[in-house]
Amino acid sequence: MKVKDDAEAVALMNDSEFGLTASLWTKDIDRATRVADQIETGTVFMNRCDYLDPALCWTGCKNTGRGGGLSIIGYHNLTRPKSYYLKKPVN
Repeated sequence: MKVKDDAEAVALMNDSEFGLTASLWTKDIDRATRVADQIETGTVFMNRCDYLDPALCWTGCKNTGRGGGLSIIGYHNLTRPKSYYLKKPVN
């Protein structure tokens, strides 16, 4: 969707019950960052939408779900940490 008015574009993108991924295409990186900060989504691609960096979390919001994948955060979502505290009995 190509929209020139920043406020209208953000409103259209945020008018969704889902928020997994957005993609912005522009030559103005500062503008892309300002718009990305306003988008209600977990992951924002800038000038690409074809690559997931395994060092970065791929995450969503709204009805897309919470948590993260493809990173250490994704691993923690699949595990359940447990702590054990043991006081040795006094003889």
